[in-house]
Amino acid sequence: MAIKKQYLKSKPVCKVTFTVPAEEAKKVAVVGDFNGWNPKGSTLKKLKNGTFKGTFDLPQENTFEFRYLVDGAYINDAEADRYQWNDYAGTENAVLEL
Repeated sequence: MAIKKQYLKSKPVCKVTFTVPAEEAKKVAVVGDFNGWNPKGSTLKKLKNGTFKGTFDLPQENTFEFRYLVDGAYINDAEADRYQWNDYAGTENAVLEL
């Protein structure tokens, strides 16, 4: 898994690219604070090599909890900036700091 951040000089936005290797998966989405934990509109595109990838514009100077939804199962990104306990979910979520 990988997270790539590209800060824009023209506006207070960071282009964040999420990459998830999941050859056997049918559907992968990234869900978090930035999209109300709703997988609609945050589905990653499956590439020929079996990796799922997607880029999203997120506001700078924010911190977001997120997870990947891989075929209905939630997983964290091993390369997240940090992890934070979430009482509602009863588990740790990955954290993205922009």
